[in-house]
Amino acid sequence: MPFLKTVDSKFFHANIPYKPMGKYVHFLTVRVTESYPLFQTDGELNKARVRSGIQDQKPISRLTMFKRKQSTPERLVGRELLRNYGFMTAEDCEYNFKFAMNNPDCIIYGFAIGESGSEKSKVVVDTAFSITAFDESHETFTLNAPFENGTMASKGEAGSKVGEVTSRINQQDHIKPQIFFPSIVTLKDPTEASFLYVFNNILRTRHYGAQTTRTGRVRNELIGVVFADGEITSNLRWTQAIYDQLQVENKLNSNNPLNEDDVIMAARAAIQTLLSEEFIVHEDFIGDKFTPLVTEVKAVIGNEDELKKMLKKADDEAKAYAKKHIKGKAGATAAAAE
Repeated sequence: MPFLKTVDSKFFHANIPYKPMGKYVHFLTVRVTESYPLFQTDGELNKARVRSGIQDQKPISRLTMFKRKQSTPERLVGRELLRNYGFMTAEDCEYNFKFAMNNPDCIIYGFAIGESGSEKSKVVVDTAFSITAFDESHETFTLNAPFENGTMASKGEAGSKVGEVTSRINQQDHIKPQIFFPSIVTLKDPTEASFLYVFNNILRTRHYGAQTTRTGRVRNELIGVVFADGEITSNLRWTQAIYDQLQVENKLNSNNPLNEDDVIMAARAAIQTLLSEEFIVHEDFIGDKFTPLVTEVKAVIGNEDELKKMLKKADDEAKAYAKKHIKGKAGATAAAAE
C-alpha cells in the first residue's frame, strides 16, 4: 500500500533496479547556518573564486560546502534511525569500517569493500556555495583553553608555575549564522520507500561540518522536489541565479545578513527560471504544489508506526536487492563510497 497520495506512482520503481533506468528526483534545499559551523580542510575554511551571478560577471570568493560534508551527516542520521528501530546493529554494520551490504544505508548511499563487493551511491550531492561573499560570511575567533578554575592563569596544575598564563590560545575562522548554501540532492531511480528515506534524512539532519566541534547547527529548508528523466542545473548556477535575483531586488547589503524570506523567494524564482530552460521532462513540486507533499511526508516520518513501516519497506527492498545482485560476505573492512 503506498504511503503517498500526492505523487503519482509512475515516478517510483516497484523495486530497486540493478541498472540505471533514467528516473531522478531532485530535492531542492537551502542550507541555513544557525550557529558557527566549520567547513574546512587542513585548518582553513573551504572557499572558491567564482563569478558572482549569471548576469553579474564580477568574480567573488564564496564559502564552499563539499559534497561529503553534506551526504555523510545525512546518511549517519539514517543509520541512527535504522539502529534505533532494530533494522541494523553496530556490530554488523559500522560506517567507514565495515558494511553489512544489505540495508537501506548501504544500498542507497553506497559502499566499497574492495574485491568483496561495492555499490555505487544512488544519492548524488555536489559542492554547495554560499550566496554571499567569503568576507561577508565568516568571522575569526580567538579560542582559549582555560584551567579548571576558569581562568588562563595557572594555580600550580601539573607542576606549572603559579600565576603563569597559559599559551593555549589559537585563532579559528568560523562561518557566521544565517549564511545560505543552496544545494540540490539527487536520488537516482527511487522507490517510494527510498524517496521517503532520503527525504527524512535531509529533514532530520541538523549538524554539519567538523564533528569535533560543539557547534555546526544547520537547518535544511526544502523549497521543492523535482521529478525528472535527467539531471537538472548545478548548485553553483542556482546560487548565481539567486544572487542575480537578490541584486535586482536590491536585497544584497554587506552590512546585514540576508533576510531568509527574501532568500527563499529568490531561490524559488531562480530555480523555476532555470528549470524552464532545461531540455528534459520534469514535473515540479514547488511553492503551493509542494505544500501538500511535504505535509504528507511529515505525517509519515513524524508518526512512529508509519515511520517503522517505511523503514521496514526500505529494508525489505535493500535486502531483496542485495540477495539478488551483491556478492561477498558482510563485515569486510571497507571505505565509504562517494
